[in-house]
Amino acid sequence: MASHRTTIGSRSYTFDCLRDLLAKASPRRSGDELSGVAATSDEQRVAAQMALADVPLTAFLNEAVVSYEDDEVTRLILDSHEAEAFTPLQSFTVGEFREWLLAYETDEQDLAGVAVGLTPEMVASVSKLMRNQDLILVASKVRVVTRFRNTLGLPGRLSIRLQPNHPIDDPQGIAASIVDGLAYGCGDAVIGINPATDSTQIVERLLQALDEVINRFEIPTQSCVLAHVTTQMAAIEKGLPVDLVFQSIAGTEAANRSFGIDLQLLDEAWQAARSLRRGTLGDNVMYFETGQGSCLSAGADFGVDQQTLEARAYAVARRYQPLLINTVVGFIGPEYLYDGKQILRAGLEDHFCGKLLGLPMGCDVCYTNHAEADQDDMDNLLTLLGTAGCNYFMGVPGADDIMLNYQSTSFHDAHYLRQLLDLRPAPEFESWLRSMDLIDSRCRLLPVDKNHRLLEWSSKI
Repeated sequence: MASHRTTIGSRSYTFDCLRDLLAKASPRRSGDELSGVAATSDEQRVAAQMALADVPLTAFLNEAVVSYEDDEVTRLILDSHEAEAFTPLQSFTVGEFREWLLAYETDEQDLAGVAVGLTPEMVASVSKLMRNQDLILVASKVRVVTRFRNTLGLPGRLSIRLQPNHPIDDPQGIAASIVDGLAYGCGDAVIGINPATDSTQIVERLLQALDEVINRFEIPTQSCVLAHVTTQMAAIEKGLPVDLVFQSIAGTEAANRSFGIDLQLLDEAWQAARSLRRGTLGDNVMYFETGQGSCLSAGADFGVDQQTLEARAYAVARRYQPLLINTVVGFIGPEYLYDGKQILRAGLEDHFCGKLLGLPMGCDVCYTNHAEADQDDMDNLLTLLGTAGCNYFMGVPGADDIMLNYQSTSFHDAHYLRQLLDLRPAPEFESWLRSMDLIDSRCRLLPVDKNHRLLEWSSKI
């Protein structure tokens, strides 16, 4: 492992290896300080960024930040690297890579062409040299389109996960939230429920309830019950209506083991979900969630900064061609992202890195109640990610998830962003909303009276 040196004024700085250099170059965040890998001063951070700018991109193919022999995520990253796609960039340093990304001439087609030639460490490294506006501008050039029962990620479109969680999985409470969300034009990304427990019986009941409402009203969307992947696989074996298979993932093998998963298990789940052939427009059947700090919270970070580890989780996701992936950016708490500023920066980084790696990135713009953040901070991040071309966000009743006990974005927030940026739902879902008299031709919400079919259905639950 080569050391890296740079000088600021009369003071020289040395960084022992790429892992150390990446950590010291990261913008300040509480998780890296907690793990002891962060820069100890702003000057050291700038010195690390200067040194990182001169590192050849090929260095990330020759020096792993987590041991190849001991980590299957590292093996996945390096063994699946496509040298031909990397060819246009192989002579670049990290700094030159940044200039290429920002160039007028570099467009969506160029970025799509090199995506499989990029490693997570490459995209994480260049993000550390970028201001927020750089992250937004480059990400806005990238569109990643996926399909199951509708088409997600198209230009001019913004999708929303309808998240009708309930603390006791009460059918009436869930139904009320579903109707509320649909009335606000939410639910085209997925109608996805986090069950209060991983009980097989409850998961089966929720799967059947979601399938019933989608079929009854012929909603061009997909459902997901976000239980552990093994519970969902058991449901598939029983012949239950599983659309998308969900799992939280992380950037090291050890962290994924703490979730009770490995790549072999995910391979089996992917094949099981595809075998059902429930999609009408495509077979993107996986849904993943990630978050900065997950490896550190599992004691599986190996001295790597949390943002680089987050990017490595995207290599896991990329293997399975997911319909949806989102960073739950402020969910883990202030130990990892202390305040609104750190959450905002992390959300922009995650979206940028995921898009460069070819993923259909969404974001749960969120915070916990003990973080130094509030809903104004979330408005800021939501708006910035909207301009950056984020595929989808969460829709939570009142922005307050009463089951998971955190603050997210509401159905109202989705409508705000669509109005502000002149964005529409997924095309198939938009047509359905119009057929149900929920929106007009300009995507303006229409009032829902007491005799509407959705209200009639929910009242009988």
